Amino acid sequence: MSSSVPNPTRGPSANVPTTTPTSGPASSTPTSGPASSTPTSGPASSTPTSGPASSTPTSGPASSTPTSGPASSTPTSGPASSTPTSGPASASASARPADSDSLLMVRSVDLLKSRDGPNRREHHTDSYFSNNLIVRRGQTFQMWIELSRPFNRRSDNLQLQLSSVVTTGIRISVPLVDVLEDNGWEMKIVEQKDNRVRVSVNTLASASIGRYMITVVSFSPKGKLLFPCAPNDLFLLFNPWCEDDSVYLSNEAERKEYVLNSMGRIYYGTEKQIGARTWNYAQFEQDVLEACLFLMGRGRVALTEWRDPVIVSRMISALVNSNDDQGVLMGNWSDNYAGGTTPTAWSGSGDILKQYYKSGGKPVKFAQCWVYAGVTNSVLRCLGIPTRCVTNFSSAHDTDLSLTTDIYIDEKMELIKDKTNDSVWNFHVWNESWMARPDLPVGYGGWQVVDATPQEPSQGSYRCGPTPVSAVRNGQVDLKFDTPFVFAEVNSDRIYWQKKPNGSFSQVSVEKNTIGQRISTKAVGSEERIDITHLYKYPEGSEEERIAVERASRFGSKPTLYPLPTDNDVSIEIVMVGEGPRIGGDAKLSIVLKNKGSKQRTASLLYEVLVMYYTGVLKATVKKDQINVDLKPLETKTIPWTLLYKEYMNHLVDQGALMLTVTGRVNQTKQILATQFNFRLRTPDLIITPLEGAVVGKELTVKITFQNPLSQVLKNVLFRIEGLGMQSVRKIQYGDVEKLATVTLMEKFVPTVSGSQKLLASMDCRLLTQVHGFADIVVKAK
Repeated sequence: MSSSVPNPTRGPSANVPTTTPTSGPASSTPTSGPASSTPTSGPASSTPTSGPASSTPTSGPASSTPTSGPASSTPTSGPASSTPTSGPASASASARPADSDSLLMVRSVDLLKSRDGPNRREHHTDSYFSNNLIVRRGQTFQMWIELSRPFNRRSDNLQLQLSSVVTTGIRISVPLVDVLEDNGWEMKIVEQKDNRVRVSVNTLASASIGRYMITVVSFSPKGKLLFPCAPNDLFLLFNPWCEDDSVYLSNEAERKEYVLNSMGRIYYGTEKQIGARTWNYAQFEQDVLEACLFLMGRGRVALTEWRDPVIVSRMISALVNSNDDQGVLMGNWSDNYAGGTTPTAWSGSGDILKQYYKSGGKPVKFAQCWVYAGVTNSVLRCLGIPTRCVTNFSSAHDTDLSLTTDIYIDEKMELIKDKTNDSVWNFHVWNESWMARPDLPVGYGGWQVVDATPQEPSQGSYRCGPTPVSAVRNGQVDLKFDTPFVFAEVNSDRIYWQKKPNGSFSQVSVEKNTIGQRISTKAVGSEERIDITHLYKYPEGSEEERIAVERASRFGSKPTLYPLPTDNDVSIEIVMVGEGPRIGGDAKLSIVLKNKGSKQRTASLLYEVLVMYYTGVLKATVKKDQINVDLKPLETKTIPWTLLYKEYMNHLVDQGALMLTVTGRVNQTKQILATQFNFRLRTPDLIITPLEGAVVGKELTVKITFQNPLSQVLKNVLFRIEGLGMQSVRKIQYGDVEKLATVTLMEKFVPTVSGSQKLLASMDCRLLTQVHGFADIVVKAK
């Protein structure tokens, strides 16, 4: 699209180029000033400017932006300018001198920015729902420039000037050269037709990303002209396809997955009951790129640092939460979501980011870890950093930097709740981003943990990462950033401490293989889950894994001792059959004790089942009791355990999460038995069924079915639907759903994009959350 009329609020004030006459050949240093419609040539003008001429072009916000009014034609009392400007901006074209044909004027600029054009296709930005020129750094793009006369290579010259839009601080000059060289800002004429030239522009592979205003500067023996291309700005992104970019990723299938895929899977639940939900990252939707750059502009980071994905990802981990910088999302781990959206109701990031952007930066309510991770994934993919969502099951939250998860019990073997500050989340979702780490020793580039969920402050702000996954695996917690915290999340030992009569505590039991289980992410190119636990730690119990734990513990806040009883012949385990209980039914588990010795053993067990938030924060005790067990030599005994629906139905919180704690003592040896088991009550899926074939531009009817699994009425049910190329979320206020009733919705859509699409739906109400579903729909072209 041609740009012949600059935006008067974004650049020089007139709608024609500014002229700066010279007495010799074309100058290589452009100057700024308000736009003039009356170019001059020859000697200096008799109408001086209001101050000395600047040798650096000014454009962009703040004080560097010229005013939008006409240039003054009245001399001021200041010193005479050595670079005078011409007459008022409102002067007509008929006022041009007769010899103006000798000037080289820019008539229009075509940035070749169409979504299906070569620039957008070659830069892998054709999916962005935007009419702007969006390119990736370290790669050339092309543009046409229409001039007032044919370009003379001997006496004329051209130059581009780029200045940052989001904030001041960066101005780039792009010279015209005969031969383009790699890794530099340059441009070359590759085609000339009459008054038009096509130039190829090379960008720096380490340039700061962001939004830039473009000004074309033309030079001729008679003067210099500035032609602002506003409002047609340049959006510059990271480039995983460029070997010189620090986010370079060599595998094309992985680039398609971790940069270009706008749909993903986020895992939740427990290690034995892994649930999955589809998430619409929406990084290409209208206004999302603008929202991401708006968000970055609110960070306390100089624009010159926007070139570094290490700094950018760390900044985004702080900005996605609102704890200390009015970021995107406000967290809420209570069971009261009045005034906002229940975290489980979200199924994509687009609605969140656009709401934040259009409100001018008002935090969106509410989020928990998977929402923070989904939005972080969207922002970083949108900016060009390869990123994926990762779920850690049995994820520890170490509050005292001990690098252990400490559980305190009293003399009666009961949990001391007010002293047990460390918690184990059923699951925790964070992100991994791919980048080089030149700030660390060799070998620590690659996947980096980036976590926007506000758990503990890091250097004064709620943020986490980027943390090299390889450093976590090796226990090298002295490497930045936040490696001790991430190490404890995935590989800390769970230590049970018992209170002694004198008030002190002693270690009575250690569980070495319960934290950091089945670490999961979506597979490349499919909907399958893959286990990446091996990237975070060596096999549990191996010599390498124990060395990593001991190496890390040297940096902890407590001495790490692992005493074991002399007679350790009884083991205890909690077992769940199949996929586990469903919400609305009874929960059935088994407690399994094994006597591995040749002598009879008896044990007294105390069990307690608690309702908790998925973060491991306990809400209430549902049931507790004691069990006495006799074990013959080498006997394995299975004790059935049942929690009735009526016992838990009035206690559940948003994730249907429960924790069974069993502690006890072997009477003969005084061996302490202790274990915890987290489980969830599985929720029903929404069933989405297209009733006919999908065709672009043709109405499509989709049936959405849901059955209430509870013997209770669901109040104020809300359905949310997105995907299928829609640019906004469709919300359906359904009302109440009777107990055990089935709901059927018939919704109509008109697909706008052909190819394989996803339609997502979620249901939310006070009594039942984490209900969602999706359908794969192939949309045919007309």
